[in-house]
Amino acid sequence: MNVNLGELDPAKQLYRIPEAMHLLAMGRSVIYEQIRSNRLRSVKQGRARLIPVSAIRDYVALLEKEAEVMDDQAA
Repeated sequence: MNVNLGELDPAKQLYRIPEAMHLLAMGRSVIYEQIRSNRLRSVKQGRARLIPVSAIRDYVALLEKEAEVMDDQAA
C-alpha cells in the first residue's frame, strides 16, 4: 500500500471519503468496509461521512503494526 501522509493538509482536520481514498490508495468499498469493521474511524456531519486526520494516522499505524507481526511470524 502506497500511503503518502505527506499529502495531509496541516490545516485540514476532516477528509471526505474520496479524499481518504486518494490518501490511502484504497477503493470506496474498502474504505467503507474498514469503517464498518471499526478499523478506520469516521464521523458524520449532516449527511457527509468524514474521516478525521487522526483516524487516518491511526489506521496507517495499525497497518504497520500488523505488517510487523506478519513479518515476525514469517521469520
